[in-house]
Amino acid sequence: MTGFEGLDYGIWVFNYFILFFAFLVMISYLILAIISARGLIQYLKRNRFVNYKALLALENVPRVSLIAPAYNEGRTIVENVKSLLAINYNNFDVIVVNDGSKDNSMEVLISSFQMVRTEMTYVPFIPTKDVQGIYMSTNPAFSKLIVVDKENGGKADALNTGINISQNPYLVCIDVDCIMDKDVLLKLAKPYMEASDSRVIATGGVVRIANSCTIKAGKLIDVKAPDNFIARVQVIEYLRAFILGRMAWSKLDGLLIISGAFGMFDREIAMQCGGYSTATVGEDMELIVRMRRFMIDQGLPYKVQYIPDPLCWTEAPESYKILGKQRSRWMRGTIETLWTHRKMMFNPKYKILGMLSFPYWFFFEYLAPLVEFTGLIITLILIYLGIVNWQYFLIFLGLVYVFAVFFSMIALFSEESTFKRYHRVSDLLKLGFVALLEPLFFHPFTVYASLKGNWEKLRGNKGWGEMTRKGFEKKAA
Repeated sequence: MTGFEGLDYGIWVFNYFILFFAFLVMISYLILAIISARGLIQYLKRNRFVNYKALLALENVPRVSLIAPAYNEGRTIVENVKSLLAINYNNFDVIVVNDGSKDNSMEVLISSFQMVRTEMTYVPFIPTKDVQGIYMSTNPAFSKLIVVDKENGGKADALNTGINISQNPYLVCIDVDCIMDKDVLLKLAKPYMEASDSRVIATGGVVRIANSCTIKAGKLIDVKAPDNFIARVQVIEYLRAFILGRMAWSKLDGLLIISGAFGMFDREIAMQCGGYSTATVGEDMELIVRMRRFMIDQGLPYKVQYIPDPLCWTEAPESYKILGKQRSRWMRGTIETLWTHRKMMFNPKYKILGMLSFPYWFFFEYLAPLVEFTGLIITLILIYLGIVNWQYFLIFLGLVYVFAVFFSMIALFSEESTFKRYHRVSDLLKLGFVALLEPLFFHPFTVYASLKGNWEKLRGNKGWGEMTRKGFEKKAA
């Protein structure tokens, strides 16, 4: 084979590999969308007319502790804690863990909720950084609130501190900046109450974007599409991930992640697994994988269930700088979880997790950005050498773009045909328009952030990266 023949063969292999990989991605997304649609229909048939208030009177309603780590959340923490305390549920308490904040978070909590230091003894069943004080309110209106002040140890360490303090059998681990639906605990607890043959070890729900929404006294009053372009694109992104992706994986019994912003867990199982890992920045995904692996290794029947209702609303990054930190951290967390539990890869012992979920996450969540970037570099080289088949290239590029927009539109349609949280035609038009722009202006940045996450992992970067928030003041005005 001559040099030119070898080059032609290499280009041929490259073309068909990229085409094959893109085809696999598209087919997998369509299959997940179909499975998700069936799951959504079944969920709505079972739950659309459930009277959740009636569940409050039942004797077996689980006792729950809400654990909310807080680091430099002084601007939003009062509204967020009020949102948690206003949840429609009887048997729960709220544990806010101040993880060594450098701002006035602790002072704001003490003054706003009339907190005083208690003599409560802290027992670190799961090892954590030192606790400096445990506070409770002198105001009976805030009797369900516990505030913990501790040395900075990161989100996982703060969550473990809350787990140690909790006395209830179930935990809801959330981000303190989240605004909750009033029936959130009832909907999350329902699968635990219905469980019979298998133990439910975790439930999770949909997280939505609260930017530009109207929020008063910790409650979501009016849902609007974000004014900020970056936040608005994330609405589409979250719809794809939660409505189409996680709903489908839940139906397949292959869900590998419950968002760190919002999830309910069996405390006993979580503690037997050692709580959240402080060795990863992807502690939410890693804990679910570890809990599922633990149950399979022990031969115990179990379930992880997903609630497609939009129960939790959070503030999304509105700048590329903050978004880049978030997405590079997500990639590092993915790498760490995949490496820690690499034994599960194509291991039939772990059933759908080992044979489908884990490989899918490796090839399409971890490798896809690397493949895309490599394809871009090779394409640029071929353009420079003047040997690009422009007809093939433009057709392929158009196909990928059309599919990306089509899939986003499916996600938006799924939202509006089920939960209909965006009531204004103008909001739907804004979201539809941004779906057209996302493949061109947003997706390339997420690929860059993923590559940055890989580079940071190679360099040994273990930092979390501070997420500066604007808060909800303008939304409550």
